[in-house]
Amino acid sequence: MLTEEQIQRYSRHIILKEVGGKGQQKLLDGKVLIIGAGGLGAPIALYLAAAGVGTIGIADADEVDITNLQRQVIHFTADVGKPKVESAAEKMRAINPDVTVRTYKEWVSAANIAGIIADYDFIIDGTDNFAAKFLINDACVQGNKPYSHGGILQFVGQTITVLPGQSTCYRCIFPEPPPKDAIPTCSQAGVIGVLPGVIGSIQATEAIKFLLGKGELLAGRILMYDALGMEFRNVAIKRNPNCPICGDNPTITVLRDELDALTVCDLEH
Repeated sequence: MLTEEQIQRYSRHIILKEVGGKGQQKLLDGKVLIIGAGGLGAPIALYLAAAGVGTIGIADADEVDITNLQRQVIHFTADVGKPKVESAAEKMRAINPDVTVRTYKEWVSAANIAGIIADYDFIIDGTDNFAAKFLINDACVQGNKPYSHGGILQFVGQTITVLPGQSTCYRCIFPEPPPKDAIPTCSQAGVIGVLPGVIGSIQATEAIKFLLGKGELLAGRILMYDALGMEFRNVAIKRNPNCPICGDNPTITVLRDELDALTVCDLEH
């Protein structure tokens, strides 16, 4: 039952026929985990907290650096040197005291990811390296956890939602990490500061739609955004029956760390 204060706070949600009071209660009952408190994680965390998603986990072992401030809008100049999960949690709680924020000051790995994601309804990939991206995909597929992937570099971004057992997974598109040095790092290639705001907001929207059970998710299709051309492309991608994790005869049956995978610019730290 929503309180009078909650009815006021979420009034612009409640008047939407797709949400209403019941939908807002679903959001308050929902649990979303954000892995990565950087470029994409920042807008995702702010919007999910403001929307009233009741339990939000945020995992990141890094600390705020001055180079982050150009794009990671949840962190302020005074936060430099502070653990990112603590900085993010402070802003989320300040926006909305209804929200329970759980912090995990650790990198996800094959040893801990299954336990971290277990209690959440929806997972959002906000990491900055291919090793983590492939691990998150594999763990979510094996654990039957729906999740959103997002990536950014320079002026372009992409995002796709994965529904295990139903839609295309990350390895259906990219079976394995690219060779080392094949893609420039963030410090080498750069990224326009507003780009993660666009892609992260879309990822947050996907989480909200999933919790509400409304709308069409980006499942089986990848959304690509070119900021310079101001163009969006929506490309349908079928499941790969030979996918090593979700295919007909999977070859990956145990979670593993892609130790040689390259750190890239998508989902900054």
